[in-house]
Amino acid sequence: MGGLAHGGHGPVIVPILMGGSALIIGSTIDSLNGLIPLFGMLCLMFSAFCANFWRDPDRPIPRDKGVLVSPADGRVMFVRRERATARRPSNSERDSGECEIDELTGEWYPSPTPNPLAFETEQRYEPVREGEESQHDVIRIAVFMSPLDVHVNRAPMAGSILRMEHRTGKGRRRGPFIPAYKKESQFNERVRTVFQNPDGVFVEVTQISGSLARTIVPWLGIDSEVRRGQRYGMIRFGSRVDVRAPAALFTPIVSSAEDNNPDFPKGQFVQAGSTILFKSSED
Repeated sequence: MGGLAHGGHGPVIVPILMGGSALIIGSTIDSLNGLIPLFGMLCLMFSAFCANFWRDPDRPIPRDKGVLVSPADGRVMFVRRERATARRPSNSERDSGECEIDELTGEWYPSPTPNPLAFETEQRYEPVREGEESQHDVIRIAVFMSPLDVHVNRAPMAGSILRMEHRTGKGRRRGPFIPAYKKESQFNERVRTVFQNPDGVFVEVTQISGSLARTIVPWLGIDSEVRRGQRYGMIRFGSRVDVRAPAALFTPIVSSAEDNNPDFPKGQFVQAGSTILFKSSED
């Protein structure tokens, strides 16, 4: 049922009560030269903003076979074919002295995981040039969520949550907080979730904080069973969500801001749970 997302009732109801009380006091007892009614109106305006932000509408979920739906509302920033070139190191790999150190993103072991498409740990990706494609490539779709969009995130496919990993920016307690509409924001504070369907296909979804968003809230955990389009978390205020799927299995069907499509100059607008991002390459 649609309504307000988890955690949204307090920020909506409390300002309503405060604003209503202030208006009653200001009109019946003393307005303090209009300050109390003004405070009441500001409380009601803040409540309306919170109601808009925490809204959680129901969505029609596609029943098409072999598709992946969008995990987020927003504009498609880019669609990119990529290949893993490094991974987060284990303790032994960190002690080997072979790790590469990046000032912003931290330590990387210069080799992807044995099965890159299993997304076993966070990996570093590079764009794939035309003519150099391989079976281990992924397609990444990045969706920018403005403060006015619905911020509830949904599962792209039916299956289970295999992994969930929280990462922060290098050298920061919770940052850095680069604006989410910039490509460099991929290494902001983030939560990486790996979904696995009954056929053994893995899809990685990363919730990324922006310059305003400072809280990523997962509602489910590892081993949770999910339906396609099921709510599994949210990000508060402006943010971004990236989806990676195996390039050999899925074909993107949305238009990004980089496509120079006159119909979507800012990228196609997609809705969590209802807009199809990928279809099966076998169709």
